[in-house]
Amino acid sequence: MTQLRAAIALIGALTISAPAAADEWPSRPVRMVNTFAAGGTADVLTRLVADQLSATFKQQFFVETRAGAAGTIGVKSVVDSPPDGYNFALTNITHLVLAPISNPKLGYDPKRDLTNIGYVAGSPIMISVNAGSSIKTLADFIEQGRTKALSYSSSGVGSSGQLVAEDFAKKAGLKIEHVPYKGASQGLTDLIGGHIVFSAQTVSSTAAMVRGGQLRAIAHSNATRMPDFADVPTFKEAGYDVVATTWFTISGPAQLPKDLTDKVNREIARAVANPEVQQRLRQDGLIAQTMSPEELSRYIDAETARWRPVLDQLGLIGK
Repeated sequence: MTQLRAAIALIGALTISAPAAADEWPSRPVRMVNTFAAGGTADVLTRLVADQLSATFKQQFFVETRAGAAGTIGVKSVVDSPPDGYNFALTNITHLVLAPISNPKLGYDPKRDLTNIGYVAGSPIMISVNAGSSIKTLADFIEQGRTKALSYSSSGVGSSGQLVAEDFAKKAGLKIEHVPYKGASQGLTDLIGGHIVFSAQTVSSTAAMVRGGQLRAIAHSNATRMPDFADVPTFKEAGYDVVATTWFTISGPAQLPKDLTDKVNREIARAVANPEVQQRLRQDGLIAQTMSPEELSRYIDAETARWRPVLDQLGLIGK
């Protein structure tokens, strides 16, 4: 998390000479909603984008934290705002894919009620165990999981962690028991305390405890090995097609003007494309990537098609 905060400071230095917008927007402060708890990965990413936009457009983009209901409360506050460019939210796979599938009564439809603006960064899911566990390798993990049920934590029912763990368990023939938590920290604390066998959380949530020697990383869901965790294998290299990311994006209300959407997208891309920012994010398990609004919309559609059958198999599609 220290590296992420350093990335925010770097953004300010890199964009100090950025040109102001040519038209009247923005003529007043702009709200950027952090949809998760203050101080976490989402908060830091929201501030990174807000600082970039503030420097470019010579207007304050202030962060407002509106957590609760897995972040959907904050998203709904932007859905209900006018499409005038003064309200944005940090959204992620939960808000745009998983929650809408599992809860038809969510209160918004992401395709109808939101404008996809830009991709910020994503973090793969990491399987980790207590540092004192008898599970040393992915092979050990698979062997034990085929003989007895392994309890595990995720950030909640229907979270990316649960879906990746269950997808991998099905493909590897493992027995696992889900213990959902309201976020990553308590589940990781209970893992360190020996109350569960493993955790399925983002690399960004797990990185500090792995580096600190409290947890042992077993495998992760990135397509390739990550430079800052070069000794941790991927599921894919072990022969299991489990590649997934918990991604974060910026969204606005529906019918946001295209020229405004494109302007904001360019500045998000400018921030995350900087090699120094990418390196600092990467050290905390986040992979920055640029996408146009159109590419992002297609990506979200593909993710929706991918995860709907998994949620259905787990009985997590609401009526």
